[in-house]
Amino acid sequence: MTSDVSLSQEQVTTQVAYWQSLCEYDMETARAMLTSRRFLYVGFMCHQVVEKGLKALYIHLHRSFPPRIHALVELAKRVGIYENLSETQRELLDILEPLNIECRYPAQRDLLLAALTESRCRELLAETEEMLGWINAQLSSE
Repeated sequence: MTSDVSLSQEQVTTQVAYWQSLCEYDMETARAMLTSRRFLYVGFMCHQVVEKGLKALYIHLHRSFPPRIHALVELAKRVGIYENLSETQRELLDILEPLNIECRYPAQRDLLLAALTESRCRELLAETEEMLGWINAQLSSE
């Protein structure tokens, strides 16, 4: 539910905490998927972490509910932070963005699984943790 209605400070605080808790849960799930060698879902969960982190930041900055979209680049633009992202962060968004759909509806599952090796998943997880740390710093700075 996207809303132009301004949220109260209490609602903003509650909603940001809600999305942050989902981020932490999904990070733990991504780590568990790596440990269990379910590499397809490491990518999916990393996407979820970044998406939910961006939605928390949207609420924080705009004092309204985030748009119901899953496209990370578009979401970052709507948050208003895309131009502030490093090249590495933008590349991460580009890499993770298709994993939301491809992991749910893997038309080319074998090709995707071949790309999501253990070492690649470790890299994605580390980059996602860095991105989440950056998002959390933005949430703390204002």
